[in-house]
Amino acid sequence: MRPAHLTAAPPVVLVAHGSRDPRAAEATRALARAVAVACPGRPVLPSWLDHTDPGPTEVLRGLAADGHSRVVLVPLLLTAAYHRKVDIPAAVAAAGADLDVRVTDVLGPTGGTVDGRLLAGLRRRLAEAAGDDPGDLDAVVLAAAGTRDPAARASVGRVAAALGAGLGLPCRVSYASAAPPEVGGAVARLRAAGAGRVAVAAYFLAPGRFHDGVRAAARSAGAVAVADPLTDLPELADLVRRRVDAAAR
Repeated sequence: MRPAHLTAAPPVVLVAHGSRDPRAAEATRALARAVAVACPGRPVLPSWLDHTDPGPTEVLRGLAADGHSRVVLVPLLLTAAYHRKVDIPAAVAAAGADLDVRVTDVLGPTGGTVDGRLLAGLRRRLAEAAGDDPGDLDAVVLAAAGTRDPAARASVGRVAAALGAGLGLPCRVSYASAAPPEVGGAVARLRAAGAGRVAVAAYFLAPGRFHDGVRAAARSAGAVAVADPLTDLPELADLVRRRVDAAAR
């Protein structure tokens, strides 16, 4: 008879981008703890593509060595750009053929659909930053990390459109790198067009250099509030759970 831990639901491996900023790794660990609560009976293990150990290949090899044959891997990414298309498949391939690794969709839009849990998390963080009443705002800027992938940028635009529609406010996209516009310019243009109170929603999973830069630039441009990253919100943990359930099926 196989050990009980090998006949239970497959483990979950979370794969984050990674950062030199220790706050980012702690945010990923906190999300892993929240996902473990949302997915009872499944071990949940964090990993990082860069800057923080362990990497996903190391975690997958360890699970195979422990006798696991199936794993669900969740990319903690908000767009399906280079890291999802190249880095994660390479990490899975390097782990070897001993595991059946089910890689889920990213946490951002898939097939044109923006998950309501993602939007709920963005709204919660925005409400926290804006004093619990985003209705007093005139416009919102959705600040993302940035990518050169046009399909990934289009997915960020879908999130901005859905967030703005839910709030009943104009919502514009900005990027911290790789693509224009930057957040300060986006805030300034909205203010110049007559939006007196502009807030910034953070399309980030964890704190770090990019989010710090967004906060500083947005404040300098006159933003009245800048939301924190999503980190370990229950809405995000539930979204991960849904991705896990879909892949396991």
